[in-house]
Amino acid sequence: MKILFLNGPNLNMLGQREEDVYGKLTLDQINSYIQKKADSMNIEVDFFQSNEEGKIVSRIQESSGVVDHIVINPAAFTHTSIAIRDALLAVKASFVEVHLSNIFSREDFRQHSYVSSIAIGVISGFGYQGYLMALDALDGLDK
Repeated sequence: MKILFLNGPNLNMLGQREEDVYGKLTLDQINSYIQKKADSMNIEVDFFQSNEEGKIVSRIQESSGVVDHIVINPAAFTHTSIAIRDALLAVKASFVEVHLSNIFSREDFRQHSYVSSIAIGVISGFGYQGYLMALDALDGLDK
């Protein structure tokens, strides 16, 4: 199994921004936890982060037929990007939407997601562990 982990804008700033909301770990540290768990499960993972919507759309498109699943934290694009939604619909990989914070307990504008309704699941509010939960969930689907 191969899983692409996609992260949207400002997640490259983890560990430096709003630690009370997003935690103290950097994205590299989170990816390291994911890699370690994936290795123990014999799952191949790939990581991609961009602050640019078009680059995320392109990476989703490039993953078609290459990965089995996607785990995506669209970050701010969650609430704005129909282009990312359309790209996810176009590829043959199922996906899980992950958010470090509980978007449903935050500002009104953060409570709407353009991708939740097409995801196989949404994990929100468990910090970096949400990515590990997604890994477990996707592994369970293929058994």
